[in-house]
Amino acid sequence: MITGSSRSTAAGVLPGDARPWITVYYDGACPRCRRDRARYEKLAGKGADDICWFDITGRDAELSALGIDPWRALTELHLQDAQGHIHSELAAYILLMRRVPLLRPLAWLIGLPLLRPWLSRLYHRQVMRRLAGRAGEDRCPPGPTQK
Repeated sequence: MITGSSRSTAAGVLPGDARPWITVYYDGACPRCRRDRARYEKLAGKGADDICWFDITGRDAELSALGIDPWRALTELHLQDAQGHIHSELAAYILLMRRVPLLRPLAWLIGLPLLRPWLSRLYHRQVMRRLAGRAGEDRCPPGPTQK
């Protein structure tokens, strides 16, 4: 069970829910990450009700206990599905987007074998730029190798 999530059950399904919940691990200290979460919730509408948002800020021990490297949690989106499996990077985005009808075509597109490796490199470059503070207002704390 995940400490700090807003709700959880052993089966991953809340009473009366039609589909299982997921837990998304995000950097609550990052302004851009908070805006991305708000944008997702707006697009998802009531579909966002079955998502537990877990702010990773200062939660290194809990992340490690789940098998998530805290530095990787800053550099890649992670989510845990109802079966307890951890998904990261584009796989996590694809699972998250598939839950919103409007975003399903985008999830399909980024999952294409020819695009996925290229998008992964682009994603990592963008994240490292954000963490290095070159994104202006989206400045986040530097990682351990960037101090």
